[in-house]
Amino acid sequence: MPEKTKLIYWIKYIFKKFKKKTNIIIRVVSIKEIKNLNQKYRGKNTPTNILSFPFINHPYKKSLLIGNLIICNKIMQIEAKKQRKEINEHWAHIIIHGGLHLMGYNHIKNKEANIMENLEIKILKKMGYKNPYIK
Repeated sequence: MPEKTKLIYWIKYIFKKFKKKTNIIIRVVSIKEIKNLNQKYRGKNTPTNILSFPFINHPYKKSLLIGNLIICNKIMQIEAKKQRKEINEHWAHIIIHGGLHLMGYNHIKNKEANIMENLEIKILKKMGYKNPYIK
């Protein structure tokens, strides 16, 4: 798993780019837990690398908390190895991906997916990482 300072750097980088002062919660969980959460909240009975849960602010409370990122380190390791990616590079990509979800981006439709992927590529490039979608 990446060092805490790396996680903080990636998070700060993405939200600074969008000029947002925010807080998020990152939880690292087991394959079993992420599979259960994916089933419960997305109806998919499979493990995944990350789940993003945006936080909806109460209209009378000001909060910088915008949501939670739930990540499975074991899945991240498996994917990085399978995709022949350096682990920190894969973590950076998935953190950026999850952060964009917390800001409302998604990849349900092709047009939305293209917008989100292009943003990920651009942000990662500025951070010195390769395009994660090129095999």
